[in-house]
Amino acid sequence: MKLRLLSEVRHEAEIKKSRFIALAAAAESEEQARNFIDRVSVPDATHNCWAWRIDERYRFDDDGEPGGTAGRPILQAIDGQNFDQTVVVVIRYFGGTKLGTGGLIRAYGGVTAEALRTAKSTPIIPKVQLAVSLPFAYTDAAHHALGEFEGTKLDEVYSSSGVRLVVEIAKTRRNDFVDYLSNLARGEITVKDS
Repeated sequence: MKLRLLSEVRHEAEIKKSRFIALAAAAESEEQARNFIDRVSVPDATHNCWAWRIDERYRFDDDGEPGGTAGRPILQAIDGQNFDQTVVVVIRYFGGTKLGTGGLIRAYGGVTAEALRTAKSTPIIPKVQLAVSLPFAYTDAAHHALGEFEGTKLDEVYSSSGVRLVVEIAKTRRNDFVDYLSNLARGEITVKDS
């Protein structure tokens, strides 16, 4: 199961006199990731390398380090720690000793992995949206069922024929929720995936 950060996290390490500072945060969109990168990057640092993953989309940047030695190891650490919807910036202050390709990969990946290992996180629960149409008589029961199945009401529209609810519920609980409502309303319900 993929994890999501609950709050921003920071981890710092000194490796052969170079200072590496990993800063990580949750990001639900590319815009949020870019805003975080812009906010925490330090203009006078030697390098501000970063990576983000949001579902199947990802980006990374080596910011002047040799190709593949910074951004990709950061992304691999995000994936290796099983995180999603996550952005990480690693700020490096050069200490005078070159680390070489392998040393850079270990430094960037290692400081990122350690930051994420110590972070407070929560599992990401895949959700689905459903449009539920039912007679007025079952409105209260449908609201109660939402609470029982830990769903969220996104919209509620009344018409002459009844109520249409748009709800969000954990994907794993979808079928049980629909079965519960169908049994309750004795088949007088329609459910469509939104």
